[in-house]
Amino acid sequence: MNRFQRLKDILIALILTAFGVTLILVPEEGYNDIILVLSLLIAVYGIRLLWYYITMSRHMVGGKSSLYHAVIVLDLALFTGSIATMNNFIILFYLLGIFAFGGVINVLRSLEAKRYGASWRFKFFSGVISVVFAIAMLVLGVVLGNNNILVYGFSISLFYSAAVRIYNAFRKTAIVYIQ
Repeated sequence: MNRFQRLKDILIALILTAFGVTLILVPEEGYNDIILVLSLLIAVYGIRLLWYYITMSRHMVGGKSSLYHAVIVLDLALFTGSIATMNNFIILFYLLGIFAFGGVINVLRSLEAKRYGASWRFKFFSGVISVVFAIAMLVLGVVLGNNNILVYGFSISLFYSAAVRIYNAFRKTAIVYIQ
């Protein structure tokens, strides 16, 4: 991981922490802000993928898969932006679902890293914790029917994601030297 990637992870962790604090301080107003920023970030990522297809990937073998990936990500951005007018309970389910999906992706990546003999334990446990926490928050939100529990739970998940990103930014990475 180079310095730019480390700084990017630290900046993202600070943004996640700011969103968590916003949700705790103003739980009624924080939903729409987070959804709009999340939609914007997903759209920027989709445009980046589309630009990658236009400039490089269309000349590569299997380049159309990057076009499909870009279109799907842009559709997800539009969908995320469109749910901003829905009920806050649905928005929280959506946000916790995204958090759980990220945890599942971490678990799958760690299992792949284990197959190749790389370090996998931290990513595996981080993914499992994310999935279990998201499921627990969804169950608590449905059983108790209280939006504030979901808001505080989502804020905790944002703090956890920020802490994991900061840990990864300061963790030593292996450097491969070619002789």
